[in-house]
Amino acid sequence: MKITTQAVQIGLEWDTRTGSVSVPIYQTATFRHPGLGQSTGFDYTRSGNPTRQTLEDGIARLDGGVRGFAYSTGMAAITGLLMLFNAGDHFVVTEDLYGGTCRLFDKVFNQFGLTFTYVDTTDLAAVEAAIRPETRALFVETLTNPLLKFADLPALAGLAKSRGLLLIADNTFLTPYLLRPLDQGADITVYSATKYLAGHNDTLGGLVVAKDPALAERIYFYQNSVGAVLAPQDSWLIIRGMKTLGVRLDRHQENALKIATWLNSHPRITTVHYPGLEEHPDHELMKQQSGGFGAMIAFEVDNHALVEQVLLKTELISFAESLGGVETLMTFPEVQTHADIPPELRARLGINNVLLRLSVGIEDADDLIEDLRQALEG
Repeated sequence: MKITTQAVQIGLEWDTRTGSVSVPIYQTATFRHPGLGQSTGFDYTRSGNPTRQTLEDGIARLDGGVRGFAYSTGMAAITGLLMLFNAGDHFVVTEDLYGGTCRLFDKVFNQFGLTFTYVDTTDLAAVEAAIRPETRALFVETLTNPLLKFADLPALAGLAKSRGLLLIADNTFLTPYLLRPLDQGADITVYSATKYLAGHNDTLGGLVVAKDPALAERIYFYQNSVGAVLAPQDSWLIIRGMKTLGVRLDRHQENALKIATWLNSHPRITTVHYPGLEEHPDHELMKQQSGGFGAMIAFEVDNHALVEQVLLKTELISFAESLGGVETLMTFPEVQTHADIPPELRARLGINNVLLRLSVGIEDADDLIEDLRQALEG
């Protein structure tokens, strides 16, 4: 069954009593027991809730995993995964990843004895060279934030397996609609469900999917123990959003290619990072391994003074954090999403003072192009 169909069908099996096609929001903290030593399968919403379970079962099916887990935010989801590890454990990590993830690693979990080495995960030799005896996992973004490099997951999975490491893939930018990391050898996928999965810039959430039942049990132990779970109302909003994932991403991508092509020809734009362009270094690999190129674009303007002009003069495009919603958003990574990455690393990666990141929405592409044109040229 195609993922678009599976997504639309999420929750249809739940309410057999009334036949509701929308899963109910079980807005309850606790559940009554039918008898001593008996349970309906639900006892306390931190441990399990029918609305949240509908979402968790749904993302597990879309991703091809054995079990899904829903958290209050994407950062909470990654935090839950880090609970699997012990002081002294080491990770090899994508170097140009989301700044909030970098902050979590270096400013929170470092104090608990976890260490992280940042490398270009599109360079298999560099990844292999960074592995130490104490390395326990590779943490990669399948499409990196903000420079849009594409990881060769089967190659990384082969390396991880040969060294006895877990491969954790943050697949936020692509979603299961375009890429299923577990099919390509990853052990765990993680998502900021706030982004494309929910799709409407109206809720926060994080999702995790595990490939192995024993690993899933460990993840559940920490999810339940720590308690950073997704509330029923937010679970329902993400289910609602996921039902239109396929049609939204089709439009997102169609718009992104048009806009990236236009930006690529504009005299005030010096560089465009978008893997859907044939000149992108990972275009062919992504064409082979992914169902599409996503809808994130990063581009550099020819002068720092133009950054503020573009951010403030766009009328349809909002100068705002986040990404993946139906509305087009633009950010300045150096001082917003990636401010917590050390300046020397930002400089080496090219996260500089002329780089803008565009999350392309589903508005009319010609209207978005006109908005960019007047901001660039005004």
